[in-house]
Amino acid sequence: MNIQEFIKRGDQVIMPTYSRFPIVFDYGDGCILTDIEGKEYIDCVGGIAVNCLGYNHTGLNHVIEEQIHKMLHVSNLYWNVPMITAAEKLVKLSGLDKAFFCNSGAEANEAAMKLARIYAKLYKSEDATEIIAMQDSFHGRTYAAITATGQPKYQKNLSPLMPDITHVKFNDFEALGKAVEKHNCAAILLEPIQGEGGIYPAEKEYLKKVRKLCDDQNIVLIFDEVQCGIGRTGKFFAYQHYGIKPDVVSFAKGIAGGVPMGGILACDRVAQVFTPGTHASTFGANPLATSAANYILDTVGNPEFLQEVSEKSQYFVQKLSKLKEVNPHIKDIRGKGLMIGVEIDENISDVINQCIQSGLLVCGAGHSTIRFVPPLIISKEEIDQTVQLFAKSL
Repeated sequence: MNIQEFIKRGDQVIMPTYSRFPIVFDYGDGCILTDIEGKEYIDCVGGIAVNCLGYNHTGLNHVIEEQIHKMLHVSNLYWNVPMITAAEKLVKLSGLDKAFFCNSGAEANEAAMKLARIYAKLYKSEDATEIIAMQDSFHGRTYAAITATGQPKYQKNLSPLMPDITHVKFNDFEALGKAVEKHNCAAILLEPIQGEGGIYPAEKEYLKKVRKLCDDQNIVLIFDEVQCGIGRTGKFFAYQHYGIKPDVVSFAKGIAGGVPMGGILACDRVAQVFTPGTHASTFGANPLATSAANYILDTVGNPEFLQEVSEKSQYFVQKLSKLKEVNPHIKDIRGKGLMIGVEIDENISDVINQCIQSGLLVCGAGHSTIRFVPPLIISKEEIDQTVQLFAKSL
């Protein structure tokens, strides 16, 4: 059966929530994906920053296989060892105090916002309900998460949205300060690096001011690191580049290397308002996901591995910068680590399609940015090939 026949079958039974490219993948190895007709692609999408160790990783496969023979799931009415171990490692890597596990980034952000509102009602004011988020942000597809997402295109036909969530311009502290003065604020929610909005990093001084504002006003500071966390930037969490800590950080995507998992970490002061019955997740902390997460935490959390991510990032950006010098269509290169955005003046859909034809997978971010979020194990040789194919496609 050929690709078009599979796609026709899929169209008949799967809701069209994605504009899928006409590719049907069969298997992957390292940073290479192979479709059912045998064509190979260098994958710089990585499940959109999920497959941090690529495909068919021997160590991760072994850990998952071992856990399959023990138990896939056990209720959160009981403890399990991989859950406890993963939480211990995350606390150590983050500098925060307590973990909650769920299944996705949207769920993680919902948990973070619930935690912040409960905290505000108990320790600030019954009227402290406002959550201030950023324009051009993205936090997920569930109702509070999509309301917090600062891009109206994702909210079409979903009104009324959740109340008491306001948006201000990212990296604009004056606008944020005015919003805090106007509203009885429970939380400030932002991405240290905006992903879907176009790969825009926060400015260091801005984040320091936001941290002080939250301290002064008893506001819960939430960082959404669903995309930029888990070693993606060369630090385990992106906020570690800035010398500050949030009160709550959400994570998902790369945490279990492709097994669905998300969660939040919080400081004790805020975490203690989650008590039995205040929040839950049936599949959260299941032994399969947390076993995979333990392997990722040991591997990606290793300082030598993170240093390699930083070195490969520098190499990648240097190669793209040289391309920018000779190609007038490239307007800007942004990001940290292996979360890189290349802004171009061409139609990004045309360029993405041409990349696919050339055997390179990339995706868009914002209106005019090509996003590179490859597996963190990508080699320099594969980076060279990526830049060559990208140049050809431009």
